Amino acid sequence: MASIVSSRQPPSHHSDSHSSDSDSDSDSATTAPKPLHHTDFSNTIFRSYIEISGLESPDLTKIRSFLTSSRSGALSCLICLERIRPTDPTWSCTSRCFAVFHLLCIQSWARQSSDLSSLRAAARGADDRCSNWNCPKCRIEFPKSLIPKTYTCFCGKIENPIHDPWVLPHSCGEICNRSLKYDCGHRCLLLCHPGPCPACPKLVKARCFCGGVEDAKRCGFKEFSCNKTCSKLLDCKAHCCVEICHDGRCPPCRARGIYKCNCGKLQQEKECFERDFRCEIPCEKLLECGKHVCGKGCHEGECGGCPLQGKRTCPCGKRVFEGMACDVVVPSCGGTCDKKLQCGIHRCPERCHRGPCVETCRIVVTKSCKCGSLKKQVPCYQDVVCERKCQQVRDCGRHACKRRCCDGDCPPCSEICDKKLRCKNHKCPSPCHRGACAPCPVMVTISCFCGETHFEVPCGTEKEQKPPKCSKRCHITPLCRHKSITKPHKCHYGACPPCRLVCDEEYPCGHKCKLRCHGPIPPANPEFTLRPKKKKQNLLKDSTPGSACPPCSELVWRPCVGEHIGAERMMVCSNKARFSCDNYCGNLLPCGNHFCTKICHDVKIQCEECNLPCQRERKPLCPHSCPLPCHHDECPPCKVLIKRACHCGTMVHVFECLYYNTLSETEQIAARSCGGPCHRKLPNCPHLCPEICHLGQCPSPEKCSKKVVVRCKCQTVKKEWSCQQVQAAYHSTGRDPKDITRNQFGIGLLSCNSECKSKVKADEPDLHLRKSIIPEKKEPDVENYVRKRKRRKDKVQHDHQVSTFQVNLL
Repeated sequence: MASIVSSRQPPSHHSDSHSSDSDSDSDSATTAPKPLHHTDFSNTIFRSYIEISGLESPDLTKIRSFLTSSRSGALSCLICLERIRPTDPTWSCTSRCFAVFHLLCIQSWARQSSDLSSLRAAARGADDRCSNWNCPKCRIEFPKSLIPKTYTCFCGKIENPIHDPWVLPHSCGEICNRSLKYDCGHRCLLLCHPGPCPACPKLVKARCFCGGVEDAKRCGFKEFSCNKTCSKLLDCKAHCCVEICHDGRCPPCRARGIYKCNCGKLQQEKECFERDFRCEIPCEKLLECGKHVCGKGCHEGECGGCPLQGKRTCPCGKRVFEGMACDVVVPSCGGTCDKKLQCGIHRCPERCHRGPCVETCRIVVTKSCKCGSLKKQVPCYQDVVCERKCQQVRDCGRHACKRRCCDGDCPPCSEICDKKLRCKNHKCPSPCHRGACAPCPVMVTISCFCGETHFEVPCGTEKEQKPPKCSKRCHITPLCRHKSITKPHKCHYGACPPCRLVCDEEYPCGHKCKLRCHGPIPPANPEFTLRPKKKKQNLLKDSTPGSACPPCSELVWRPCVGEHIGAERMMVCSNKARFSCDNYCGNLLPCGNHFCTKICHDVKIQCEECNLPCQRERKPLCPHSCPLPCHHDECPPCKVLIKRACHCGTMVHVFECLYYNTLSETEQIAARSCGGPCHRKLPNCPHLCPEICHLGQCPSPEKCSKKVVVRCKCQTVKKEWSCQQVQAAYHSTGRDPKDITRNQFGIGLLSCNSECKSKVKADEPDLHLRKSIIPEKKEPDVENYVRKRKRRKDKVQHDHQVSTFQVNLL
């Protein structure tokens, strides 16, 4: 009772499990409230076992896995794949797998399985009372009478155990007290627990397998080997076993020797366990009758009496002869043989004969096929088979039999079910069947990385489980460059957390990576099947662990492709793209005269070609441009012909531009002179210059010596003066000779006499008639004005108009 009472008490705070939990939570705040959860029951359940054995047995692994699953809430039913809560009625298989199921699920499963086996037995005409059902996991058969009806604890002592937060769920909290394996006579010392009972921990005296050594051993492990030679007498009774102390029977004796066969005629070298052998030489010893020899093969002992002595019968066995010598042939009785043939129905119709009867019965009978659809007369030995295919549905309820001439006892379906199981990971490997498929028997192990803390869950439920917590240090060496300075962390599930230090890797450009370390992370344990929960992806991810450093993000000043001063831009160091500013290139073209007018471009690329004409000043200077395109060398001499009028304008001289421009100013004036009279009109009179063609104004225009006829106003009186006198006369009267027209020059300078007055009176009417009549300018008629081209166009259109006669005809 002390153990029972102690099992009801809360677990000690100094237990290993609690200390591990406290270690694992040491990083968190101590003031944060801890959630209520089941305590670690391993300390109380295994206390009595550990007190006796002093150490933990490997048999406790299965139980610890069940306890870890129950404590973490990962215990799931294989049938419905739902989590088994502490208050749900359960049933556990106690034969092999010890899997836990919901009571209602296993009851429904067992009824369906037993009903299905009953239907199969009834279809085959067998007894349906032997219908069994299987465990969903280990497939152990149970009779229909063992369908679970009540909810009991793991050890089976208490029905409907009450849920207690200080006791393992579905357990009564008492000592298990189930008999241990090997029927050692002891009972299980653990508290009521799931899974198999561990080996007996009590100390007993036991001998080794060969019986040579006696030692104190645990009762569950009392069978041991002393590691010495076995030395047991073998079956040959001549040699001893030379193997190391072992379990089970000793191996056959391998000692070699020369042995005789059973009859003693042949000797061979063989191993000891093969010493009893028979040769192939016949015995052929003379029997007691003295007339026949032994027909046996190699044998031991006497050959025996002659088999032909005593009572003898005819070949068919109907007539018996007594006292007949063994060397006399037994006569035939002459009757019908009447022995049953191989068919088991008809008898041999021949006379009594020696030797076997005919093998095949050839009596013609009427036979029907197996399915009964065809009847036919055939020899008795021949079977009748029709071509009709059986359309009866097999026991799976999905596929037809389709055997030829089936007798109605259709075999089980041979197709593979191949339906997806509830776990959604595997397919049903069983033959095609009715009803629901068996649960997936695979158990998935979920553990921490080091594997010391783990538990098993049914396949298909691993996605909903949480990995166990482990208080030990993670023993995985980091792979990044900070492994020597990284702080150690605790054992965890999946891959190690990423390093949080700055990368500080140097780029080829000389800068250093300032992002968080993104070196490789050790891979996760391949045995892990848990999938991490999906988290919202961070929009700003610096880098991915296990990838190379991202491009350098430092900002640097970078010039444009044309390397213009003052056109630099602030750019990311890793951005190798070059940019062009909005300025012109400005580099000197190959011509040496112009600059590139392209927008800023790479200095390695050749600038544009100069397509402008040559714009240099020619030497000697001339107004003509160079006929060549823009070039770097000196311009060719100008060969253009230029025209220059003489000083007086009488003639035009043609010179080569180069020749004319190389002359001095004096030589140019001399070359342009025509050598004749000036032919320019003097400014003060209507006469030409009397000098030779010269440059500039005519000399002394007031000293003109030309004769001028001077007249009176009526032009009756006339005299001849020199041009100088006429100009002087005009100046004396206050008139400028420049204003006098040529036809009036010299008229009116003389005074009229008496002859002029009479002539004027007679000639006035004539003079009046002589006056020129100035025609009046007609103003153009603006309204009726039409351009010449339009008038022509209108005329053409008028010619093409249709006459009235033509209109009427139409």
